[in-house]
Amino acid sequence: MERTAGNRTPSTVKASLANYRVTLCYDGTDFKGWQRQPRERTIQGALENALFKITGQLVTVHGAGRTDAGVHAEGQVANFRVATRLGMDDLFRAMNALLPVELRVISLRKVPADFHARRSARSKTYRYRILQASRVSPFLVRYVLHWPHRLDIRAMRKAAALFMREADFSAFSSNRELHPVRKVVLSDVRKKGDEIVFTIRAGGFLRYMVRTIVGTLRRSSGKGRVLSAARRSPPEASAWSKSTTRRGPSP
Repeated sequence: MERTAGNRTPSTVKASLANYRVTLCYDGTDFKGWQRQPRERTIQGALENALFKITGQLVTVHGAGRTDAGVHAEGQVANFRVATRLGMDDLFRAMNALLPVELRVISLRKVPADFHARRSARSKTYRYRILQASRVSPFLVRYVLHWPHRLDIRAMRKAAALFMREADFSAFSSNRELHPVRKVVLSDVRKKGDEIVFTIRAGGFLRYMVRTIVGTLRRSSGKGRVLSAARRSPPEASAWSKSTTRRGPSP
């Protein structure tokens, strides 16, 4: 005799809605950033397409942040709500089987209903790598900015420290948001072999904020102007930033 749950057979038992926390890593080179876009290859779109194939449900995946095109991730947190009878291991394997090879789920677990990847995030960390070797390996070219020219590391470190504050960072963003104040808790430049690594951590970032800061540090390290730029008011810094960092592509 077939076992039942109440008066229903297992095939008719409805799965309850659950909230899942997922940690992702990906090579963002061939993606148009995080946010779903019509006819574009995005991280959110790939995840939601995979979940639709697995569950037959239209699922919205919420990321801790919306990364720009070409940005990579080693541990980005996201969450989604779905009703499925699949066990955790089966869902984990199914997602990785259907996702593009450049995008992997590295952990998956159920979390309380009130968890939200963006609203529950305490901080976000970005790391930029600048390679100063005369040649760049094909195994690194996607993950570093190749800049074999002289950079003043001391000046960059001193300037980077000035960004570690709570302030209006609209001067270092391409768009004007209603709430442009961000609290940066870490901003540091380190030399590691042939690489210069810039690390910045905050509760959140404005669009292109990190990219513009890195461009500012790189282009101004030998000109003695970056310290005053970091201290300026938003309107003054905006004009200065555009004149120094927008002449070429940001790293």
